[in-house]
Amino acid sequence: MDRLQQIIAFILLIYISSASALYFHIGETEKKCFIEEIPEETMVVGRYKVEVFDKSANSYIKTKGGLGFHVDVKDPEEKTLLSRTYAAEGRFTFTSHSSGEHTVCLHSNSSAWFGGGQLRVHLDVQVGEHANDYQQIAAKDKLNELQLRVRQLLDQVEQITKEQNYQRYREERFRQTSESTNQRVLWWSIAQTVILLITGFWQMRHLKSFFEAKKLV
Repeated sequence: MDRLQQIIAFILLIYISSASALYFHIGETEKKCFIEEIPEETMVVGRYKVEVFDKSANSYIKTKGGLGFHVDVKDPEEKTLLSRTYAAEGRFTFTSHSSGEHTVCLHSNSSAWFGGGQLRVHLDVQVGEHANDYQQIAAKDKLNELQLRVRQLLDQVEQITKEQNYQRYREERFRQTSESTNQRVLWWSIAQTVILLITGFWQMRHLKSFFEAKKLV
């Protein structure tokens, strides 16, 4: 029973971590970055909408024409996976080539250096099979409902396998870091002990020389 609960909790965690929707406020010349932990060979789809603050209406409205949004995506090795300017509303996609923390940075293409407006950005990031449009896939490949459901299940199993491989990779990295830290602590303790012994030996020699000079011994 405990094993079943762990599996269910793991699947729920994958569903929660595979989709995130939020909105945030930035200035026209500001940049906002997010970190997403993504397994290797996983497709990511981000949908966004940018609104600008209208002082007269005291609310956020659709942006005027000409305002674009630039998206930069870098992998864990700081290699650029995506660098492109999009419209004020749309979507961007990329596929990870390695497991780890991917950095997604967003900023507008506004050149207003003074008095720039306030922007509200709605962002929805879908990872793995959640990024697939299964209605479009069904129409393209002419799949019936059962075939489409099987396709979804296969994609989910594949994504779970990737997540498990990524978790094993993280555990391996954590183990290596722990072993390296423990080894450094051990050598630091040995170095401290050696320094204390040398200092004690030097103090004893110094005191002996002092006592002999004073003819106390």
